[in-house]
Amino acid sequence: MTRTPKAERLRDRPGPWVDLGLTLPIFLTYQIAVVFLGVQNGTDMVTGALLRLSEGDRTTYLLATFAIGVIFAGVFALLGRGQAFHPRKFVQIAIEGAVYAVLMRLVAGYVVVRVFAGTIKDESRFVGFIMSLGAGFYEELTFRVILFGLGAKLLTWLVTKQNIELTTTASPARRFSFMSLSVMSAWAVVCAIVFSAVHYIGPMSDSFALPSFSFRFVLGLVLTLIFVTRGFAAAVWTHALYDVWVLVFR
Repeated sequence: MTRTPKAERLRDRPGPWVDLGLTLPIFLTYQIAVVFLGVQNGTDMVTGALLRLSEGDRTTYLLATFAIGVIFAGVFALLGRGQAFHPRKFVQIAIEGAVYAVLMRLVAGYVVVRVFAGTIKDESRFVGFIMSLGAGFYEELTFRVILFGLGAKLLTWLVTKQNIELTTTASPARRFSFMSLSVMSAWAVVCAIVFSAVHYIGPMSDSFALPSFSFRFVLGLVLTLIFVTRGFAAAVWTHALYDVWVLVFR
């Protein structure tokens, strides 16, 4: 009797390279389409650089984007060897993201309504589907992987001298001690505050309101929990599908 590959089981978190590869459709769709919109996500670190390198030529930009996609897929295939993967993981992670998006909306809405005894006004759709994908990929990369992930590793090492691993497939209970969990929880709160606050900065920002700030703060905490327990891809798909739901269909 053969054992089912670990990363193919529904309950298991994908390995780090499979996790990254599962975000490829969102990344490529956004990068190909955003150049025609005239706007881009505030945390997008790639589009502006590619346009400058392409000297504003869209054809060159698109070729460069496809090249990045090929490199992306090549790295995924090469470094992901030995990590079980099946194409159905794309379907699983999309369904999982949709479920988390609905639960995230319900949880955040419940918390804020209990605090403010009111309702949350739905954000206007100013960019739509493509910008939702960009927010899902780049905001999760910025706030969950870089800000929270690297920050948690550094703070945990400074406080506990423990070198934590956020990308392994092991469960959080096996990865983190009580002290490291305490440090990470405190840092998660700080990162959620920053995540919420940046939505009120810049030319496309919203007017500050405490209910919407609190709502986004709770969303930041939930996305961090998804990132730690289910991985980067699950957080990206959840964030992107949530934004599509709010900005496009609602």
